[in-house]
Amino acid sequence: MEIDGFRGQLITADHADYDTARAVWNGAIARRPRLIARCSGTGDVAAAVRFARDHDLEIAVRGGGHNVAGTAVCDDGIVIDLSTMRAVWVDPVGRTARVQGGALWGDVDHETQAHGLATTGGIVGHTGVAGLTLGGGIGFLMRKHGLSIDNLSAAEVVTADGSIVRASTDEHPDLFWALRGGGGNFGVVTSFRFALHHLGPSVVAGPVFWAADDTVDVLRFYRDFAAEAPDELGTVVRLGTVPPLPAIPEDLHWQPAIAVISCYAGAVEDGERAVQALRRLGTPLVDLLAPTPYVAHQAATDDTVPHGWHYYWKSTSLAGLSDNAIAAIADHAFAANSPRSYTAMFHMGGAVARVPREATAFAGRDVAHNLIVDAVWLPDEPGEHAAAETAWARRFLEALEPDRAGVYVNFLDADDDASRIREAYGDHTYRRVAEIKAKYDPDNAFHHNKNISPA
Repeated sequence: MEIDGFRGQLITADHADYDTARAVWNGAIARRPRLIARCSGTGDVAAAVRFARDHDLEIAVRGGGHNVAGTAVCDDGIVIDLSTMRAVWVDPVGRTARVQGGALWGDVDHETQAHGLATTGGIVGHTGVAGLTLGGGIGFLMRKHGLSIDNLSAAEVVTADGSIVRASTDEHPDLFWALRGGGGNFGVVTSFRFALHHLGPSVVAGPVFWAADDTVDVLRFYRDFAAEAPDELGTVVRLGTVPPLPAIPEDLHWQPAIAVISCYAGAVEDGERAVQALRRLGTPLVDLLAPTPYVAHQAATDDTVPHGWHYYWKSTSLAGLSDNAIAAIADHAFAANSPRSYTAMFHMGGAVARVPREATAFAGRDVAHNLIVDAVWLPDEPGEHAAAETAWARRFLEALEPDRAGVYVNFLDADDDASRIREAYGDHTYRRVAEIKAKYDPDNAFHHNKNISPA
């Protein structure tokens, strides 16, 4: 099989690398594409899109391959694979970075921190830049510097007819608006340009763990602590078991616990003051909050969510931490069977909330928290493990029903239907996104995603 004008690698089912090339982060996804087009650059992407359209092939687009629903790979179609397009070019004077569409956030952090700069990225280093950004982009720096999309100034996009366009506030501004939160619905983004901010190299960061029995007390304290936190302080609450990380005493490994993970986007001495009250709460099992290289903090949990494990997510946004929500979280967070399953809750607000809702396609600017229930089991565990963990995640979401306030589109799994996609945007934003989809992809060629049908 050949593609005119394609200089990268073409991988079919008889290729020695086929099984490796079709594997994505979520090991529960086992799709078999007809062709994997591993692109060497934008020209290859455009050629692959034209080939797919000419041959009426299902299209999947792979950036980092990290989406839990497995949208990066399809059955019996073509995977347009950007995984070798991982370059990051930093302009330290202009404080910008140009990032290829297959890059991971660890690539970005590595290059930008060499200049004492950073931008809002994911909290796991092997998350793809493209998928996280196109859905919005939440991370530890968002309360100070906004979402990933709030730092995006331009994107190079291959559209559904194989054209290459540049989207910014000055060029194709409607497309640029839609890309910032609308996901992969409009084309293949082959490069991003981000604004950068001075940070580090050391920041006050890390987790504090308490026993699971302290969950209600910790969450009630955290409700007030987060509400009063400065923009510089980004926090994530994690509930599950203590991961077996080298910095944690072995006798605590796999013990049920609640943790608050912090990262202060400012001076170390200011960060130490900002987390004092958190560190004094109750009797922590272990306190790892300390001045830490930002790149080390960003990669600290990479090994706790490795490629190949099986994952299933349920998620919701919360307007606040009501007593009902706290009770539901405490009742369900530790009821999973697998010690690898966990719940994470991201504190929003700050700079995220100050961007007008209509400025981008991201609609979740007025929520207090995004909560994700992450069911996890090992590939060799029997089927009943999958059934038990997915049932736990669904029950957990149902218990939070009275407090639900939308959902973050990047946290939707494969069985979240079209109603949940609408929930992520709201009716007004959804209609506008659908109109722009109709302009740039009227045939819905890019539908192997959190799909928005053309208006």
